[in-house]
Amino acid sequence: METILITGGTGMIGRYLTNLLVKKGYRVTWLSRKAGEAYVEGKQISIYSWNIQEQTIDEAAISGADHIIHLAGAGVADKRWTDARKKEILDSRIQSSKLLVQALQQFPNKVKTVVSASAIGWYGPDREDVRLPFTEDMPAYPGFLGDTCKAWEESIAPVADSNKRLVRLRVGIVLSETGGAIAEFKKPIAAGILPIFGTGKQVVSWIHIEDLCKLFIYAIENPEIAGIYNAVAPNPVSSRNLMKALAKNMRRSWAIPIPIPAFFLKLLLGEMSIEILKSTTVSCRKIQATGFTFQFPEIAEATKF
Repeated sequence: METILITGGTGMIGRYLTNLLVKKGYRVTWLSRKAGEAYVEGKQISIYSWNIQEQTIDEAAISGADHIIHLAGAGVADKRWTDARKKEILDSRIQSSKLLVQALQQFPNKVKTVVSASAIGWYGPDREDVRLPFTEDMPAYPGFLGDTCKAWEESIAPVADSNKRLVRLRVGIVLSETGGAIAEFKKPIAAGILPIFGTGKQVVSWIHIEDLCKLFIYAIENPEIAGIYNAVAPNPVSSRNLMKALAKNMRRSWAIPIPIPAFFLKLLLGEMSIEILKSTTVSCRKIQATGFTFQFPEIAEATKF
């Protein structure tokens, strides 16, 4: 089977994706700060080193890969958005993409496909006068996340000039039991509190981690897939209904709704609160039109962990 090189392989998505790829018989390698090895499903994962700041990379990682899945980037919601943190979020994406592009141009390789993560932060808030969901052809919304996603996608774009097939997936809120937003939401619910952020009416465009990882694999395995696709489930829900579904599946449907006012979120999270309070309805029709089928299209099933 072919070899798939993953950047960001040690993260939540990277590990889940590695698991699926190994089960399918692929050879998986990772790029990380330190070289070494790991074991997933009893299979050895070779870890090659790269240094994004110094723009160095192990040539063997590139020369041995048939496909690359690019997930690397500092977590957007991990820390408060200080100026330094925002620079780290941006640089970790731009500089890692730049390093990959240079390596693919510099080193002899057999890489056929690069699938790069992006995010629905590309889009702004829903417009009250337009009820249509956001589609891939819409311009980036001016603001920190919109500007970051635009620069992120542009930084990996030169890959296509090197005769490589390039796919960019704009990922929605990822639902996983091992981390991310769900892990944080479960904490108050487990204590009997159902947090309602702002009005609770804002639309959340989400995707189950299983569907997301299968979408990365789908992009690798189908040569006709190229360009930009939204990686979100077909049925976005309100923030309130997301929390209710999670509470129900945690058997905490009796949890007491506690409103978390917008002003309090702004005090607590600063600029990051914009993303929690923002309503963003995103379409997945383009990827569905290619034949991709979601295993978890409804929030009720997607929150059963």
